[in-house]
Amino acid sequence: EVGDFRTRWIDIQTGFVDEPRRAVEQADNLVANLMKKLAEGFANERSGLEKQWDRGDNVSTEDLRVALQRYRSFFDRLLKV
Repeated sequence: EVGDFRTRWIDIQTGFVDEPRRAVEQADNLVANLMKKLAEGFANERSGLEKQWDRGDNVSTEDLRVALQRYRSFFDRLLKV
């Protein structure tokens, strides 16, 4: 998908010379689509993390430790975006 987004971006830039307004509109649409994809992906990942530890009282401290490590990794990735 990353390659597809990059290809679309290159096409938009190339089209700017002939149709600047259209290129900016397409850029806006592309960025909106990318943001939506990112939000969906991160929401799905968070949901998966939550399922790992949210099992009531039957979760060991080790499971919680691993869950916290995964949240930390996820948090760091979010900050890089």
